[in-house]
Amino acid sequence: MTTTSPLGSEATIRARAEGLSFWYGKFQALYDVSMPIHDKQVTAIIGPSGCGKSTLLRCFNRIHDLYPGVRYEGALELLPEGLNLVGKGVDPILVRLMVGMVFQKPNPFPKSIYENVASGLYVRGIRNRSEVDGRVETALKQAAIWDEVKDRLKKPAYELSGGQQQRLCIARALAPEPKLLLLDEPTSALDPIATAKIETLISDLAEQVTVVIVTHNMGQAARISHHTAFMHLGKLVEFNETETIFTNPQADQTRDYVTGRYG
Repeated sequence: MTTTSPLGSEATIRARAEGLSFWYGKFQALYDVSMPIHDKQVTAIIGPSGCGKSTLLRCFNRIHDLYPGVRYEGALELLPEGLNLVGKGVDPILVRLMVGMVFQKPNPFPKSIYENVASGLYVRGIRNRSEVDGRVETALKQAAIWDEVKDRLKKPAYELSGGQQQRLCIARALAPEPKLLLLDEPTSALDPIATAKIETLISDLAEQVTVVIVTHNMGQAARISHHTAFMHLGKLVEFNETETIFTNPQADQTRDYVTGRYG
């Protein structure tokens, strides 16, 4: 495994995996993964289907804990807090308040646009109407959808287009001010125009929040990420600056994948 990164000496590390392994019951899905996540940058996780990239991403917010028989070893440390997100004594609900998640298919709640974005604030115990109003507006602006919805906040979220729904889901994840924002193939269900808007949005968001994205689209990873991790069979094969991964990979497996020899 290669994990060299010249940018690492300049960019703050916001989180890091240290010897992370993960099991679904008796099946081991991740093997001894170690890599940094740089603050206010985009880290892409790529690899063929079934390689463990989404499994790794979902460890960050403990979504696996919703299913029985899962087990973690090693650490996913949030810095500078020094909190091991997969530690046995750490409440998964607390983790999910700190780590926002956006899925492959837009999944707005069957509520109004406003209530969708406010939902995470309510979970945090924020009830003051003026504060909720302000943070809903801020999140919708961060997600580049405020101008499209500001006059219909009480309308059902399902009235929005697919691309708008995904930006709404990003706003919903941003409202509680997460430490990390996880995106699991967020454009795979969208048309090219909506995809371009989401990619621009992700690039803009990286100035405000640390982003980790799983994508099957290597062109997308090359366009929007600063660092890229290549996964294969549950193992981290290589981690480096994105430009290096795509132009001068150190591992033969990485080179074969990014040049299209297998996928």
